[in-house]
Amino acid sequence: MAAPAASPAAAPAGAFPAPAYAPAAAPAAAYPAVFAYGYATWGSRAIGFMVDSLLVGLVMAILWFGMAGLITSMTAFAGHRAAGGVCCMFLLMFPLATLLVGIYNGVYLIAQRGSSIGQGLVNIKVVDAAGNLLTQGTAFIRLLARAAMGFVPILPLLDFLWPLWDLRGQTLHDKAVNCYVVNSPQGV
Repeated sequence: MAAPAASPAAAPAGAFPAPAYAPAAAPAAAYPAVFAYGYATWGSRAIGFMVDSLLVGLVMAILWFGMAGLITSMTAFAGHRAAGGVCCMFLLMFPLATLLVGIYNGVYLIAQRGSSIGQGLVNIKVVDAAGNLLTQGTAFIRLLARAAMGFVPILPLLDFLWPLWDLRGQTLHDKAVNCYVVNSPQGV
């Protein structure tokens, strides 16, 4: 008698046989629809950041001219000694302008519409892991994380460049609150 012929699907001796069933299909994408447009590119994020930085500069210029007018009027009416302490307030203008623009642009607008003014211009928005807009509390913590990194010399640059090698394009301040910046077509 001849030995039975081995079937082509037979496993070699000592190996596990191939399953006789097809593996289960992967479940439908569990990602929210907002992720369908993909994560924002570093270039679009950088342009949005530059526009937002120009807003800080604009607010700072308005404060600077206001302070300069105040000092000028005080020295004209009361002499040089009256304006002595006011000139030191120039040191507070950049943090004040950054705080004012940051709270409005980086907290209020992001919580209301999903993007700052600069991000809105390049059609990107900030969402949480479920694809929802951030709450004002989460957006504020994100702003605080970004501001706190400013106290360590290299961290702001590292935070700015982080999306270049991050698979999801997140910055460090995005990771702090588990949010994502995604592409957003106009009107969405």
